Amino acid sequence: MERVTLNEHLEMSRLVYGMWRLADDADTSPAHVEAKIQACLDQGITSFDQADVYGGYTAETVLGGALRANPGLRNRMEIVTKCDIVAPVGRHAGAMVKHYDTSRGHIEASVEASLREMGIDHIDLLLIHRPDPFMDHCETGAALDDLVAAGKLRAVGVSNFRPWDWKLLQSAMTTPLATNQIEISLAHVAPFTNGDLAFHQRQGHRLMAWSPLGGGSLMAPQSPAGQVAEAIGAEFGVDRAAVAVAFLLAHPAGILPVLGTNNLARIGAISDALKVRLSRQHWFQLYAAGLGRDIA
Repeated sequence: MERVTLNEHLEMSRLVYGMWRLADDADTSPAHVEAKIQACLDQGITSFDQADVYGGYTAETVLGGALRANPGLRNRMEIVTKCDIVAPVGRHAGAMVKHYDTSRGHIEASVEASLREMGIDHIDLLLIHRPDPFMDHCETGAALDDLVAAGKLRAVGVSNFRPWDWKLLQSAMTTPLATNQIEISLAHVAPFTNGDLAFHQRQGHRLMAWSPLGGGSLMAPQSPAGQVAEAIGAEFGVDRAAVAVAFLLAHPAGILPVLGTNNLARIGAISDALKVRLSRQHWFQLYAAGLGRDIA
């Protein structure tokens, strides 16, 4: 599988396995989690996407169980995690209200908690999960720079940031931001039209795409975009999910789709998207279906 360089210290696989549902599985045993990881590694998927808040602050612990049971897995993986969402559950059950916290103290405490829960000594890529309207960008940027300098983070990025949010945080950092993980799919084509994708493409940033199947909406029988994807998939011998992911892979910006499922068979089919070679006309068929109209 293609390897993507995010900075001088970090390469990731072009496809990323998303672990946001990891703690929701009926079986969260270390052996079952390891089976999911191995199914990814067998396809060349070495990058795994987490967040402290996933599973009500339990998903990192579930992953940690598998890494402790088989320590050799860690050296074959790039681990991405996120922080700054404070939800009144789990270790933050005492919070008065759901909020964002990009203060130095919270970021440092979150990193230490993530390292502890997963049983690892560094995080390959830490993302600020959501733009914080109360952010002191100088404090946040300095905290992230210091964690990189301390060897606890190999790279830093953001998630769900608009271009102006990116520029603000980057202005206070010496460490280049490595990526922005945004919602983009056939079900959410706004980044193609609102300037977000163009901004990052111009700067040479590699974007990560969360929910590339539109939260499952593209799999619904009545989804127009899903139906187009299914018809194209028949030409390549793959399902509509593979085509929806291939739609993102084909874009010149070099997007890294993040795919999550607890089903081992579906995990094993993630790389089917690499079998699809969309023509420009295929791509625009899909794009128009995502827009819900022909292009002007």
